[in-house]
Formats: sequence, structure tokens, C-alpha cells
Amino acid sequence: MAIGEQWKRSIEDKKLKDGVRALTKYDFDRAQDRTNTHSYKWDQVEKLFGNKDILPLWVADMDFESPPAVKEALVRRAEQGIYGYCILSNSYIDSITGWFRRRHDWEISKEWISQSPGIVTTLSLAVELFSEPGAEVILQSPVYYPFYDVIKMNGRKVADNPLVLRNGRYEMDYEQLEGLMKGGAKLLLLCSPHNPGGRVWEREELLRLGELCLQYGVTVVSDEIHCDLALPGHKHIPFASLSKELSDITLMALAPTKTFNLPGIHSSFIVASNPEMKRKFETRIKTLSLHMASFFAQDAVEAAYTEGDEWVDELITYINGNIEYATSYLAEHLPQVKVMKPEATYLLWVDCRALGLNGAGLKKLMYQEAGVAFNEGSVYGSEGEGFLRINVACPRSILQAALERFSAAAAKVVVK
Repeated sequence: MAIGEQWKRSIEDKKLKDGVRALTKYDFDRAQDRTNTHSYKWDQVEKLFGNKDILPLWVADMDFESPPAVKEALVRRAEQGIYGYCILSNSYIDSITGWFRRRHDWEISKEWISQSPGIVTTLSLAVELFSEPGAEVILQSPVYYPFYDVIKMNGRKVADNPLVLRNGRYEMDYEQLEGLMKGGAKLLLLCSPHNPGGRVWEREELLRLGELCLQYGVTVVSDEIHCDLALPGHKHIPFASLSKELSDITLMALAPTKTFNLPGIHSSFIVASNPEMKRKFETRIKTLSLHMASFFAQDAVEAAYTEGDEWVDELITYINGNIEYATSYLAEHLPQVKVMKPEATYLLWVDCRALGLNGAGLKKLMYQEAGVAFNEGSVYGSEGEGFLRINVACPRSILQAALERFSAAAAKVVVK
């Protein structure tokens, strides 16, 4: 089915079957045509995957409108008509501290916050600032692929602390990690919650990690962009909130962009209680002339953080429903693959090794035979080979169509 036809699917029948969703305030079932909108996700499917009718469930932005308050704030801002240089407002900073106080029980001092254009920019600058050329930087694979890029492109070496797959979820290998620290690695890039595995690291896990970092003098850069998307039954714990000692060795990389579907406005910030760490980061940001406030971003972020609680709560409920649906559908129609059920994020990490395909084979299956685009797992490290990452932050009808296509095509591979 072509993309245009997919959007024409009636969603009302699904609402009638699911009375709970029909009573919600926000309509995440409503499919919208994102083609011809300069969409990174939708407008280059033919260029990237060789098929103009591919259903793209890959790059991590959502096919949902941002909260109404965000849209209204951006419209008001645009209507001013003069788009000059800007300063950060006190209300913007207050919206950040208020959000993390309400949602994460974390008291952030205003003096700890600095701006950054994006999470990956923060990671790259942190590697440059807090490690030496040629030094080893720790990551925990499989992990979001820019982690590798910011280490290697800054002339550092990857010190891999592979996660252990145990009882259907990833766990940290502390013994191997300590060996890397003993060997001289002094910087750790932490992914919390974990992408692509969806782990919400528990307090005891983080404390044990923190103890090792304190013992061996390791600085932590914690990417917590998915922090607001912990699923029911799980609670995200900001790494820097664990203790003053851990806060003072940590640079927190944070952004509202995954939470409220705002990646195109390029808004991010760091939180660093260590004054010297914060000063070094701010100096480098200013050296690169990346320090000026965005005309649109701060109004959008302030609206999201002050008026977006209810929207996020409903979003999480809907995403959790999509995860349950996808897990059940694959279990019934393609039981050879195994879903690692996430504890956070809207990303499904699916073990497809039983299909017997390498990375090229999985790509052929997706792009040529199924007409879908998921993320092929080897880009997250060698431990991701044979896995796929599926973005389920889309209307249920799109998810259903993609799973139907993939399962039908994969079933033929299984038969062979």
C-alpha cells in the first residue's frame, strides 16, 4: 500500500474498538501527511531506501503534532515579524527547573544550566574538553551510533564496555568496566535511558557505576534525552541527582526535543554543578559562537515545560499501547523474532538473528521486499548485528501496516 493510501485508512474503527483512547484529550491516532514538508524522515525515503512507497519507522522523531501550547507559542512568536538577536528569559530557565522538579524530583540550580545546540554537539564538545587526544573514552554498546562518531572524530579511541543480554534485557558488566578504568580511561559516555535497548537504569545500577567513576577519577557525560519517556512501572533517575559527589563529576546532556517532538528547533542544554566543568563548556560554546539564544526555541520549550504535562502523560499511554500491540503482533505473526520490551523510549529493539540474515540481508528484506525502513542494528555496534530498531511513535494504523508488511516478507525468508 502506498504512503498516500496509508493515510486514508479509517482510524475511527480503531477508536471504537478502544474506548479508552477515544476518551483522551489528544488524538495520537490522527495520521498526517508529512511528505513535502522538508521532513528528514519522510522526504528522502526514495533517495535513502530506493522506494518512494517505503513506510519509515527509523529516525527518532514522532509522527505526532507537538502539544497545542507549543504550536500556539510558535505562532505568537512568528507573528512578531522581527526576528532579531535574543537573550534567554528567566521564565525559560524557570520552566526547566520546574519540569525536572515535578517530573524527576530533581532540584536544579539555575546557575548549573547552560545552552547547547543539541545533544550530539554536547557529547562531541565534552569528548574534546574532558579527554586528551588519543585517550580512551568508554561507551556501552550497543548504543546510539553518534557516540562512536564523537569519540573517533575527535581523535580518541573507543573503549567498549558491552552490555550483557540477560533475561531479556541489558545489564552492565561492571567487572569489565572496572578493567577499562584501571587501564586509564577517564571519560564515560552514559546513555540513560538506554538507546536502543530501552533500559531504565535502576538506582542500584547507577550507584554502582558511580562508585567506580569516583574511585578511578572518571568524568561522566550522561545523555538523558529520553528521560521523560519512562514507561508505566518504571522511573527514570537522573544520574547527577544521586549525590553531590556524583553531580560534581557529571555533565548532564538534556533536551526537550524527544519528549515533545521538537528536534527541528535545535534546543538543548547542559546541567553541571561543577563550576569549572560548566565554565570550560561555556567557553568552548562561545568560542564557536554557538551561545546566542534561538528566536523560536525558548518560547517553544517554555510552553512545553509549563503546559505539557498532560500531553506527555497521554503520549506515554499511547506509546505503551503501541509497544504492547507490536509485541503481540510479532509474537503471533513472526515468532522467530524476539522483542526486547523497552522500559523507556518509543523504540523497539528486535532480535532478528533467527532469520539468519546479515546486515545487508536485513536491509534487502526491509527496503526491497517489505517496503519498510527500520534501523539496522549493526550501526549501534557489533553487538547490534542481527537486530532492528523500530520507531513506534506513529499512529497505530501506520505501525500496523509496517508490521504487516515486514512480517509477511520475513515469513517467506523463514520458509526458505
